[in-house]
Amino acid sequence: MAEDREIKISFVSKEEILCPACWNVFHREELHSGSGRLIAGEITEELQRLYEPSARYGDIYPLAYQATVCPECWFASMDKDFSLLPETARDQVMEDRQKRINETKLIFPSVDFHENRGLVSGTASQYLTLRCYDYFNKDVSPTMKQGITSLRTSWLLEHLHVKYPEEHYDWLARIFKKKALFFYSEAFKREQSGQESFGGIKSFGPDTDKNYGYEGGLYVLALLQLEYGSTSDSEVRNAALQDAKRTIAKVFGLGKSSKNRPGPLLEHARNVYNRINKELNEMDE
Repeated sequence: MAEDREIKISFVSKEEILCPACWNVFHREELHSGSGRLIAGEITEELQRLYEPSARYGDIYPLAYQATVCPECWFASMDKDFSLLPETARDQVMEDRQKRINETKLIFPSVDFHENRGLVSGTASQYLTLRCYDYFNKDVSPTMKQGITSLRTSWLLEHLHVKYPEEHYDWLARIFKKKALFFYSEAFKREQSGQESFGGIKSFGPDTDKNYGYEGGLYVLALLQLEYGSTSDSEVRNAALQDAKRTIAKVFGLGKSSKNRPGPLLEHARNVYNRINKELNEMDE
């Protein structure tokens, strides 16, 4: 029994959480820190932090534990927003309950949020979070958070693909990358037009270990446009890449004017800028 306690990667918090939709009381599962559980690896082009498997604890996916999900009604959000569900949205959340559960189970049939989180349920929790930000008011910046959670969902789906290569999780991951492109693009349009500010964003992430800020969001938007933007119309593609190029240039400007700008962001931004330039030059030939 002592050995079992030692190798646990998570624990159930003593804090009671009241679901603002169905009034269920539950406890969050939290990820243990320390003792060599998390071995930080590289930061990907999408600014995802990868972790090396531990000889003692195996693979750990911190993103699987980030979302708060009510195990009864499956209302979900980022942890700090869970209690901020507008009272006016409560009826809609409950009316949508069975549809929300059914649609999630179409992708993740065996999920049960009464059980400890694993990679599958962790991925489902991010998907539910993406879905449930439709219920929130604009003061919590829901559109950008939908972009972030779309990207996080895609990352966890990619990890699932590595473990279960025959289940087509890679195809699903690509769908969520495209969703992320839509929400990032929409979020910046709304912010620039004054429809929805970024005041509700504490961290742009997009992962949880580092906040790359507003310029990180611009970078991710440009990268997603390059990788997952439409290619069916060359003129539309050209215009989108020109816009992405200008966006990356903004990141460069911010980076050159501040010594505090995160190094990995600038390194990846230069690479993406060069890739955009290369494709634009090829289109002009």
